[in-house]
Amino acid sequence: MSVFSRLSDIINANLNAILDEAEDPEKMVRMITQEMEETLVEIRSMSARYLADKKQVAARIQYLVGEARAWESKAELAVSKGRDDLAKAALKEKSGHDEVIAQLSNDLNVIDESINKLKGDTGQLEEKLRHARARQKALILRGKTAKSRIRVKRQIHDNAYGDAMDRFEAYERRLDEMEGEIESYDLANTSLAGEIDSLEQDDRLDEELARLKARMQVGAATTTPEQVQ
Repeated sequence: MSVFSRLSDIINANLNAILDEAEDPEKMVRMITQEMEETLVEIRSMSARYLADKKQVAARIQYLVGEARAWESKAELAVSKGRDDLAKAALKEKSGHDEVIAQLSNDLNVIDESINKLKGDTGQLEEKLRHARARQKALILRGKTAKSRIRVKRQIHDNAYGDAMDRFEAYERRLDEMEGEIESYDLANTSLAGEIDSLEQDDRLDEELARLKARMQVGAATTTPEQVQ
């Protein structure tokens, strides 16, 4: 399994856990981005170790190749001196070095293959990380909007919320009744004050009428018969 596949499993597991717990969408997006960043660091660290291992193995192979050539030269020298026994011993040493070289060469191929896979994983992860960062704000906004809408929908379809709204409307009706009762008292007081004002106005008119009649009587009494003729 590649590192990138393992990352996908980690992200999917954490994402499902966050969705189940109804976490903050902003936290969710940041967590995914952080997982990618941490895994990218891990991949690069592994690549660095593989490169170091490759360098060491390549150096070891180069050294053993030189040793194998040296034993081959010794075998040739022994043969030239008529010492086949020494030649065989030298060739045995060379054969041992060749076996180690073959094993190390195989290890080197595995390291190269691992490095190439890590390069591919790194490229995919970097692309997804760039994509995630570019869409982070939009995803956060969409997550918050979805969370808010879910909360509203739950309240709308919640029986307890409906009962609360019924109680709210009943309380509002009671307030309307109370305000109407207050207005009725104000209206009654206004009518009573108006009637009293009317009585006071009638008294003033009666007084003014009496004064007018008195003036007219005085005027008639002061008029002489000659003035009438």
